[in-house]
Amino acid sequence: MIHKDLPFIDLHRHLDGSIRLETILDLGRNHNLPLPSFNIEELRPHVQVVTPQPGVMEFIAKFKWMVGVLVDYDACRRVAFENVVDAEKEGIDYIELRFSPWFMSKPHNLDPAGVVASIVEGLEEARKTTQTKVNLIGIISRTFGPEIGLLELKALLSYKNDLVGLDLAGDEANFPPSLFKEHFLAGRDAGWNVTVHAGEAAGAESVWQSILLLGATRIGHAVRIDEDPKLIDYMLDNHIGIEANLTSNFQTSTVPDLSKHPLKSWLGKGLLATINTDDPGISNIDLPHEFNIAAKLAGLNNSLTRLAQKNALEIAFLSKDEKEQLKKGYGEGKLMV
Repeated sequence: MIHKDLPFIDLHRHLDGSIRLETILDLGRNHNLPLPSFNIEELRPHVQVVTPQPGVMEFIAKFKWMVGVLVDYDACRRVAFENVVDAEKEGIDYIELRFSPWFMSKPHNLDPAGVVASIVEGLEEARKTTQTKVNLIGIISRTFGPEIGLLELKALLSYKNDLVGLDLAGDEANFPPSLFKEHFLAGRDAGWNVTVHAGEAAGAESVWQSILLLGATRIGHAVRIDEDPKLIDYMLDNHIGIEANLTSNFQTSTVPDLSKHPLKSWLGKGLLATINTDDPGISNIDLPHEFNIAAKLAGLNNSLTRLAQKNALEIAFLSKDEKEQLKKGYGEGKLMV
């Protein structure tokens, strides 16, 4: 259930994994791209997960045409704008959209800094016509290695005042957080908050490094933290947030079944866990689906979904005044089914 006495928030959504199928078709036609099909239903299995993938990197392969249609800066601007419009349609009050400018620029050799500028412009346009509050998180894509990561960081720092956080995503199993300590020191010096993808394709040590070496105050996915009880205690004592992604974790085979997802246990222990979408364009879901359907399959009752919503407001990359402003206007105890 979605609780209307609290803001409806998505803290973990990849902008480049949230592109409309219609937009992929439109850009494909306009730019004569070799899409696998120009029929939306025939295109769907090439872009969206139909059956669980054997791992995270196989899931990421579904991004091929999500980023493959980003032929120019107008396309980047368009998908950023549409992300916010779609979030508003979902009833989302506040969303943090994250993106990797290197990953988005690579298919058509765009300038990563130009990609960042276009994303910023798209969000500014959306803010004029929507009510959803939105902030940006920049991603360093670990898959390309630490040297490319420095170039990506440079592009993000060119617009440092337009971002609220820095993330590390991609091939966690082969590129540990320790390789990116310098990058995140610079990010924290820029005034950014830190969230890191960890505990998904690698174990508890990846989460420890993300917190102790990179300065993460939030962890994306975190599915494997139960491997180390001391890590659980540390995260409780230091108020480290968790950006859980239920459907995504099932689709990447990180959990074998939603009933086995640790989110229920985390919330019961008092961890600051939340419910998010990850890549709704690839997973073919939205945030209401995650609350109304996926959360039930994961064993959450109304009390626990409310707690997840409350946690999202607590760990959002917002100032205290912004959080108070966001809370205004909500009725007590109502549910949005």
